[in-house]
Formats: sequence, structure tokens, C-alpha cells
Amino acid sequence: MTVYAKLSQLGISLPAVATPAAAYLPFVRTGNLVFVSGHIAKQGGKPWVGQLGLTMDTAQGKAAARAIAIDLMGTLHAAVGDLNKVTRIVKLMSLVNSTSSFTEQHLVTNGASELFAEVFGASGSHARSAFGVAQIPMGACVEIELIAEVQ
Repeated sequence: MTVYAKLSQLGISLPAVATPAAAYLPFVRTGNLVFVSGHIAKQGGKPWVGQLGLTMDTAQGKAAARAIAIDLMGTLHAAVGDLNKVTRIVKLMSLVNSTSSFTEQHLVTNGASELFAEVFGASGSHARSAFGVAQIPMGACVEIELIAEVQ
């Protein structure tokens, strides 16, 4: 099954690349690697604001991370023109806006990791880091960046 058939089966439409909010590029390709800049969680086209452990629970954070994965795939599609050219999702780095006592950043990030594995199969399994941070731009609850290998 192609990546696009899987996305269609899941009812996922890829968004267009968002305009960067500051002085950076949405992605950079060097050789066979594509580095996709951090994407913040959005809900209804606006930053998905919240802090895990205070105004949001793990399940809500996981949904936000899944939404980011969809946005990341949209940017990755723009970078390579065809997601079927992705040979590996290499690494995710996830920043979770959370209280100092919240310890489930890894479970929040599963929202993205699980979707990449579902869409790309074994090639979607990746290395990753998940951090709790005091704040994310625009008050967003989660931000994730991605490195992918492509043909």
C-alpha cells in the first residue's frame, strides 16, 4: 500500500506548508536527509495552547502530537514531492510544554510516533527525544521536529 493510500484509509489530508513564524526555513535538504523545522500543535488553524499537567492531560497532548505529525508529513511532502520516496523517518525531537511535575512527555510524543509507524510501516519507526519545557512559542502545548531519509 502506498503512503497516500494509507493516509486516505486513515482519513488524513495533508496540509500545505505553513509560513514560518520567524527567520527560518520550513525544511532543509542535504544529501538524502531532510530536516523539518519544529511544528507547533494547532487546533482550528490556531496554536493549540496549553500546559500538560496543568490545563491538559496526556490524552489531549497525544492528540496534539498526532496533529503535528500530520503537519510534518505535509511539509515533508513539499520537501520531496512524493512521500513514497521516504526511506526512513530517522528521528523526532518533541518538546512538551509541561509542569515540572508532569512526567509523561514520552507518552504524549507517542501520538506522533504511532502515526508515523502506521503510515510508513517499519520505515516509520524512529529514534526520538521527548523533553518537558517551560514554554513553547505562542503558548503551544507541543512542538516536534523531524529528520527523514529520502531516495
